[in-house]
Amino acid sequence: MAAPAGFRDAQGRHGAVVLPARPEPIALDPAATVLIVVDMQNAYASAGGYLDLAGFDVSGTAPVIARIARAVAAARGAGIRILWFQNGWDPDYVEAGGPGSPNWHKSNALKTMRRNPERNAQLLARGSWDYALVDALTPEPGDIVMAKPRYSGFYNTALDSTLRARGVNTLVFTGIATNVCVESTLRDGFHREYFGIVLADATRQAGPESLQDSALANIETFFGWVSDVSAFEAALDAQARAAAG
Repeated sequence: MAAPAGFRDAQGRHGAVVLPARPEPIALDPAATVLIVVDMQNAYASAGGYLDLAGFDVSGTAPVIARIARAVAAARGAGIRILWFQNGWDPDYVEAGGPGSPNWHKSNALKTMRRNPERNAQLLARGSWDYALVDALTPEPGDIVMAKPRYSGFYNTALDSTLRARGVNTLVFTGIATNVCVESTLRDGFHREYFGIVLADATRQAGPESLQDSALANIETFFGWVSDVSAFEAALDAQARAAAG
């Protein structure tokens, strides 16, 4: 697919992949792009994890996991770096904040543990099963694995400096939850001049399906672009075939 006239130059990118997206196609340079996998932990994607225990429906996560695996494979094949986020805190929950922190009051994991003290040091605690990435998604050598203590991956992490040191200007998002950590990180990236793209079918909301729709509508209208895994695979494959002559 050809980019709209002047589109690549307007973003300062040359030789880019053109990804079909809403509200319009977006060009990305694989060398300046990172695929971000947000919080694909047992906490958010597995039965018995924090979201499940807190009363959220996790029954639809298996197809999302499979599509994330496809997106990761496509990105690897194109030379796009992979960054894995894990959300949580130390086993004593010092990083989660006490009653003086809004996180103490709003975190559903912390509220679930206060209702069920036997879960202490289990939910979103580093080293726990809950904190671990799901078995089907495994980082490889050379990937970036980064802990984050709040919804946004930019808060109290080295994300911004890590990306800038590698010349990255485009972030492709997958993971859970679209309306919480994915959207929070993409919004923060927008304010730091990163182009943010969500692969919608490789994400899932926390809460009713209407929250997925509203988060994606908000992103494509105000903060970024929305595409899907098949379009991502096809665009990268087309670029590879063109480069091969």
